[in-house]
Amino acid sequence: MSGYSAEEKQHLIELGAAIRHFREALGWSQEQLAERVELHRTYIGGVERGERNLCLLNILAIADALGISPGRLIDMAFPARIPAGRSVPPPGK
Repeated sequence: MSGYSAEEKQHLIELGAAIRHFREALGWSQEQLAERVELHRTYIGGVERGERNLCLLNILAIADALGISPGRLIDMAFPARIPAGRSVPPPGK
């Protein structure tokens, strides 16, 4: 994935891992999530591997399909950036 620094690539990987975490907690395949957000399965796979840089609208659609707020998705991906005294609740909370 050219054009991105190592730090930016790591951010994409972390966001993809958070999406995968919530998807798997629901017992969904990548294809099932893709159908719910009207995106291609290969796009979701690329997102989860950190190969795609999501636009805000896709982050919103994915979070909505997963039944979580976009903020919760971001907090899960980047826990070190959560202000002191706040935590990310486990899936389903």
